[in-house]
Amino acid sequence: MTILSIIIPAYNEEKSINELLNRVKSVDLSSLNVDKELIVVNDGSKDNTSELVEKNHKDVLLLEHPQNLGKGAAIRTGIAKAKGDIILVQDADLEYDPTEYFVLLQPILDGEAHVVFGSRYLSTDQKRRNYEFLKKQHAGAYRLFYLGGRLLTIITNFLYGAGITDEATCYKMFKKEVLKKIKLNCERFEFCPEVTAKTIKAGYRIKEVPISYYPRSIKEGKKIKFKDGIQALWTLVKYRLAD
Repeated sequence: MTILSIIIPAYNEEKSINELLNRVKSVDLSSLNVDKELIVVNDGSKDNTSELVEKNHKDVLLLEHPQNLGKGAAIRTGIAKAKGDIILVQDADLEYDPTEYFVLLQPILDGEAHVVFGSRYLSTDQKRRNYEFLKKQHAGAYRLFYLGGRLLTIITNFLYGAGITDEATCYKMFKKEVLKKIKLNCERFEFCPEVTAKTIKAGYRIKEVPISYYPRSIKEGKKIKFKDGIQALWTLVKYRLAD
């Protein structure tokens, strides 16, 4: 049976961690002959994130950072402990839908790809939702994230010839051998541009599949900032010039 390791970096996510883990656990992948390994990396949370995982989710591997090191560092910690054949990053919020693991897994299981990104810009329904979020729901903050993500995608395609639509998506799935082949240095939110750049430079083509997306606001706990966008841009340029 194939093992899917789901790495969940978590920092101060007590409001959503229980619901997120319940949603992930409810996804039955046995029809694909796939079992799940759940890994939560508590990245120095100052709330009850760790206690909730310990109390309510005994079947989840809980890894601890004694202090906050950043999302990228948490993902690297999870990758180092993952036993699965395939690895997926799942944010601890509720922005992404775990029922879409099926569509992410299929190209890898069919031998079509080693790397699959879930794109928020491929389905007609999600394009409509994106427009609604831009116009109505916490529009100011979402507009900045939306435009920043689109810009990073354009730059990724220009620098690396990636031919993708969503560089900044959380849903990135890899055969484990891909992540063994590249060395990650990320600490914060630069995981996405670094792993994208190094995956392409290692010779892997990124396959995209459509996914849905339900963004939360800064008030609801969204943590990425403008400076993280600047760091992501620099990361793309840096790894185009050096390894």
